[in-house]
Amino acid sequence: MAATPHDRPAILIIEDDDAILAALRGDMEFEGFAVTTAQDGRRGLELATSRVFDLIILDILLPRMNGFEVCKRIRERGIAIPILMLTAAKTDETDKVTGLELGADDYVTKPFGMRELMARVKALLRRGAAVPKSKTFSLGDVVVDLGRREVLKAGRPVHLTALEFDVLRLLIERRGEVVTRDEMLDAVWNETVVAPRSIDPHIVHLRRKIEDDPAQPRLIVSVRSVGYKLGD
Repeated sequence: MAATPHDRPAILIIEDDDAILAALRGDMEFEGFAVTTAQDGRRGLELATSRVFDLIILDILLPRMNGFEVCKRIRERGIAIPILMLTAAKTDETDKVTGLELGADDYVTKPFGMRELMARVKALLRRGAAVPKSKTFSLGDVVVDLGRREVLKAGRPVHLTALEFDVLRLLIERRGEVVTRDEMLDAVWNETVVAPRSIDPHIVHLRRKIEDDPAQPRLIVSVRSVGYKLGD
């Protein structure tokens, strides 16, 4: 599923707390976003897989279906919409890592500052808006549709997170060149502050999904101490 052109970015907020939901909706609408809401996981999943959105804000602790399961099922459908997860203050590091491994692109811990959350939302939206339209590339048996943000391997959908897709997109756009880690941070992570080596685990996950042999990658090639390039 890919976002269609519209005047305002479409945001889906899946949150069961009335006060938090009202605050999020108010601030998002004030920023000019078109907002849709759901207060349980099943309804959120239904909306996420049946309508077009530019970004999903997803709480972990939800009735009927928790945020982890919602995130997992969204990615299983091949939907690469950026997902920003909301985690409770008591959430440990394992839960945060679980969310990222299931396909979330970022997370914010409650209680959060609205300025921080909005900065992260806008950074994720910018990544999606930068995708060229109607361009398809073949990398062996891997087909990448940049406009629809879809990836097929041997004819089967590959479920990439938004970050993984954006890394792959950047390598395609810079094919024939070495992309340094710093360049990846600037182009993909935008305002999010992370260390250059934080890119490497995302490359590992991406290779597992598209390489025939992730231990001997041919599509995403490492250039020692510099960065990565697309294989010839």
